[in-house]
Amino acid sequence: MLIAWAALAIYYSNLPFIALRLGLAVAFAVFAIWALWLSRRWWMSAIAIVLFFGVVAGWISIRPSHDRNWRPEVAVMPRAFIDGDRVRLTGVRNFDYRTRNDFTVRYEEREILLSHLTALDFYVSYFSTGPVGHTFLSFIFDNAPPLSISIETRPEVGEGFAPVASLFKQFELIYVVGDERDLVRVRTNYRREAVYLYRLNTSADDARRLLLVYLARINELADQPEFYHLLTNSCTINIVRYANAAGRVGRFNIRHLLNGLVDNYLYSSGRIDTTLPFDELRRRSLINEAALAADSAPDFSQRIRASLPTIPP
Repeated sequence: MLIAWAALAIYYSNLPFIALRLGLAVAFAVFAIWALWLSRRWWMSAIAIVLFFGVVAGWISIRPSHDRNWRPEVAVMPRAFIDGDRVRLTGVRNFDYRTRNDFTVRYEEREILLSHLTALDFYVSYFSTGPVGHTFLSFIFDNAPPLSISIETRPEVGEGFAPVASLFKQFELIYVVGDERDLVRVRTNYRREAVYLYRLNTSADDARRLLLVYLARINELADQPEFYHLLTNSCTINIVRYANAAGRVGRFNIRHLLNGLVDNYLYSSGRIDTTLPFDELRRRSLINEAALAADSAPDFSQRIRASLPTIPP
């Protein structure tokens, strides 16, 4: 396992040219296996161990940065300015999409009042069939549109998400703050992901505490970049971590990692409405058809919730 990790760390390192990285990764793995198991010279094992720690040192030396050629969807780091009950957010994404890759870039400022935060909604989005997806939250206000916050990788121009690469410091972390007509609609209408929406059984006070945890993290990231990590610093893992900080009581569950199953976990733990059988609830919580019909309508958020069984009109 250590040899495999080091070989992958070389392959996903900052060295130039993919052929060079691949060649060095293979050469290291072959040499380490030979030196540790096949060679009778003790000093060959010592060389392999030294090389391994050299790879570790090189990997540790890689630092996150805010200064890269970012894709426009993640080019602006949001920031929150908190003044008592009033919060001013900058870098709120509200793109106008024509196709998946053709859009008008628009970042806005938005002001919210914590006292008007009333509820919390949970999204699960599937970019492919399987036990893994993407989760994010929308904070619901009685005097303003919902505010979505999505914990994501921050890819550079020409990059796309790669799960294995995300384990080796290949993507910085960003909390995308945006309008639902952007963060939700781009997934349902343009990326054609299957998106499910659930209302969480959370009090307004708990939702406010959670939002304040989010806002603190948003400002920390704006000041100090971090790397995304699929297992320790990703969407669902951080949602659970911040829910714990806001007062959630519960233990780790494997469905926090296999987050395509997390709605089943929310149901079984009573964190979403359980008056319907889970399969029926899930079927009726798919919002793609409503999102396609609403498209860019000003009342997009109301229309995608209109027929949801767990959200009162």
